[in-house]
Amino acid sequence: MSFISAYAVPLMIFVFVLSGIIRKVKVFDAFTEGAKEGLECTIKIMPSLIGLMVGISMFRASGAMEIISQIFAPVLNFLRIPKEIFPLAILRPVSGSGSIAIVTDILNKYGPDSLVGRIASVMMGSTETTFYTLAVYFGCIGIKKTRHTLKSALTADFTGIILSVFTVYLLLNK
Repeated sequence: MSFISAYAVPLMIFVFVLSGIIRKVKVFDAFTEGAKEGLECTIKIMPSLIGLMVGISMFRASGAMEIISQIFAPVLNFLRIPKEIFPLAILRPVSGSGSIAIVTDILNKYGPDSLVGRIASVMMGSTETTFYTLAVYFGCIGIKKTRHTLKSALTADFTGIILSVFTVYLLLNK
């Protein structure tokens, strides 16, 4: 397996370059044009990403997470959602790095084989960083009106969160 891992990327690069040469594509010119488009896209989405990062930082530093957790505690208890998971459920649609930090804390504190650790792990694989994804993809191509995308994506995230808890409980028979 380590042999495949070591040679996978160089082999792919070789195949791409060889394919371009066979098709008589100016490989370096195509590469630099793609890099130029990537840089232009990065510049376009920078304001959205900066705003998103500032908002996340302010939210975490303000203590709002604790207040929201206390407000939703009765609902979480009714749905049998561990209170340790709630910060992940709130932050996951907004920030990938923030949610990874929360999962790392959960796994370090409770362990990967704990109920909370398993739910957090399944939740990370079942949800998306919706706001970041919308900012990057729609911002890159200049779409301002997202129509039903945000509602649909947040509904999918909510479904992923609830089913993560349900699935782990189902598989652990608790």
